[in-house]
Amino acid sequence: MKIVLATQNPGKLKELNEMAGQQSAVHFVLAPPDFDAVEDGVTYLENALIKARVAALMTGEFALADDSGIEVDALDGRPGIHSARYCEGSDRDRRLKLLDELKDVPEPKRGAAFVCAIALCAPSGEMVHSTFARWPGSITFSEKGTNGFGFDPIFLIPDKGQTSAEISGADKNLLSHRGLAFAEMLSYIKNTLLKDTSAYIG
Repeated sequence: MKIVLATQNPGKLKELNEMAGQQSAVHFVLAPPDFDAVEDGVTYLENALIKARVAALMTGEFALADDSGIEVDALDGRPGIHSARYCEGSDRDRRLKLLDELKDVPEPKRGAAFVCAIALCAPSGEMVHSTFARWPGSITFSEKGTNGFGFDPIFLIPDKGQTSAEISGADKNLLSHRGLAFAEMLSYIKNTLLKDTSAYIG
């Protein structure tokens, strides 16, 4: 079963197809090049639903989207749903801005969490299922690691003493906010949706 991933981010596509597994009955593909959804929701789920619905209606396929962000305790939950638009520029620009905002915050008060909501829409645009997960950790004082993307190099995993960018992709898929939310979604797709897609296709 092909499902459109409502993004142009190849990093996310790679992660999700790795989680699904090479022998999976589910295969994810990127949204078309002209995919453009205005993320004006006020929650992660609203933004995920907006993207999934646009991709589904564009392609006539089932479409899945996630919206994720990092919530920093010392910043009252910022940047939150605005993480991807935290500042102009690259992922590294956004990491450096966050580190600068926290430069005077001591280690015990640098708590943070990655948050992810995932929405799955039928070709009609109707939302079929959603999942949500949090991944608690803290913010480092400098970048470490080269795996992953976004805020991974400054997100410290307490139990491992490593950043999200220092662990393997397999470990990240088991531990991360996106990994947990996607595992739950994939279970739904394989155990429920694949058994009766006719209910959602006119």
